[in-house]
Amino acid sequence: MSTTLPIFILFLVLGLVLGLGGTILWIWMIVDCATKEPSNGNDKLIWIVIIVLTHWVGALIYLLVRRPQRIAMYGQ
Repeated sequence: MSTTLPIFILFLVLGLVLGLGGTILWIWMIVDCATKEPSNGNDKLIWIVIIVLTHWVGALIYLLVRRPQRIAMYGQ
């Protein structure tokens, strides 16, 4: 048995877990932004476009930057 097969399987499982986790985060942040972001100005639309076009990177930025600001300002 080759030693490369277990390494390949490990990377495959790791990739699947990270991909699934990123997709779940992406969907969660789209729903959070669409339902809880206030409709003042174009902030909601801009954040949704950023999240949709940049996938998990935009979702992570929204989670770490905008969501705490929104919760502090509006309590939601």
